[in-house]
Amino acid sequence: MIAPVLADASVRAAHRRAVWVLAAAQVAGGLGIGAAISVGALLALDISGSEILAGGGSTAVVLGAALLALPLAAVAARSGRRRGLSLGWGLAAIGAAIVVLAAVLGSYLVLLLGMLLTGSGTAASLQSRYAATDLALPTKRARDLSLVVWSTTLGTVLGPNLSEPGRVVAEVLNIPPLVGPFVFAAVGMVVASALILTLMRPDPLLLSQQLETDQSPRGATTHPSGPDTGAPPASVWSTVWRNPAARLGMSAIVLSHAVMVAVMTMAPVHLTQHGATLTIVGLTISLHIAGMFAFSPIFGWLADKRGRVVTIVLGQGLLGAAALTAGTSGESEPQLMVGLVLLGLGWSAGLVAGSTLLAESVPMAVRTRVQGTSDLVMNLVGAAGGALSGVLLALIGFGGLNAVAGALILPTLLFTLIGRRHA
Repeated sequence: MIAPVLADASVRAAHRRAVWVLAAAQVAGGLGIGAAISVGALLALDISGSEILAGGGSTAVVLGAALLALPLAAVAARSGRRRGLSLGWGLAAIGAAIVVLAAVLGSYLVLLLGMLLTGSGTAASLQSRYAATDLALPTKRARDLSLVVWSTTLGTVLGPNLSEPGRVVAEVLNIPPLVGPFVFAAVGMVVASALILTLMRPDPLLLSQQLETDQSPRGATTHPSGPDTGAPPASVWSTVWRNPAARLGMSAIVLSHAVMVAVMTMAPVHLTQHGATLTIVGLTISLHIAGMFAFSPIFGWLADKRGRVVTIVLGQGLLGAAALTAGTSGESEPQLMVGLVLLGLGWSAGLVAGSTLLAESVPMAVRTRVQGTSDLVMNLVGAAGGALSGVLLALIGFGGLNAVAGALILPTLLFTLIGRRHA
């Protein structure tokens, strides 16, 4: 429970400032992420000359986001969100610059290194949503988190449209045309890092820790709500597993992401196999992305008004409906579009409500590390889902793939029932 002191006017002002700075950084950094994703596979193909290696760049981004999630969370735990998030965006900018160098050198290994570091931007973007909850009132916590998620929409939608301007920049800089968008990526990520570093004062996490410490019993040195003490991984997992609410929150985050990635990754392949044009493929993915981000404030409002668990269950229902709709679409392009929109909406509900529930269900002593762990697992499961989806498509078809993905909602629903039984 948030203590009454968090209602203080100065604290509320600090919170509002942090949320808007986070949102602005998401727009700038998301622009970089979107620009990089739009040509990453093409650049890997151009440098390596191998279709087999073309997916290595995207895989490196996902792995980078996973590997850097815990280190960035640890920096935040020790030194605050400002340093953790600015470092994350800064590393991503360096990664984008290394990608430019890789294109000039024609080195695939250097490209993988750059893409790995670029994944730090994804890690920072994900952890930004938690930063929005540090000083939030319980009645507005999900809404504030969802605002930061929503702001990602602007950057990720605009970013992929920078391919042509990127060619112009590449000509001016005398670098390979495909690498032009990574110049925009580097600039956007530098701007995001600078916004966080210079404007997010006071640091919301440090202020939250200080407020909780001030309210701890005098003389207490190990109060469970005190600042992060550098808890070992075993303690983090134990905290989540023994806490029904935290367990449900992490399950909703991780498995909603797994369902989304598995289906979304193979949707373009399924469409092209049935003769869809690239315009239809692009429109379908754009509608899916809109479902993921554009409606997140609605789910934030719902999570605050009707409850985190209700919104999580709604999200799982949407994911199940998405798998059924997409899996039975056959050659129907409109039906698959509807399925992908439902998929994005289900992911959004699960991420917003699950992240809010996780953030408020664990003590301050392990909170940032639990949040980092959730992002680590989320990205690893997403990478596995993306890799296995192709195998499942080949073995059991798109309908079978959707059936397997849809079954992943069951553990979250089971944890919901267990949690209610223990309530």
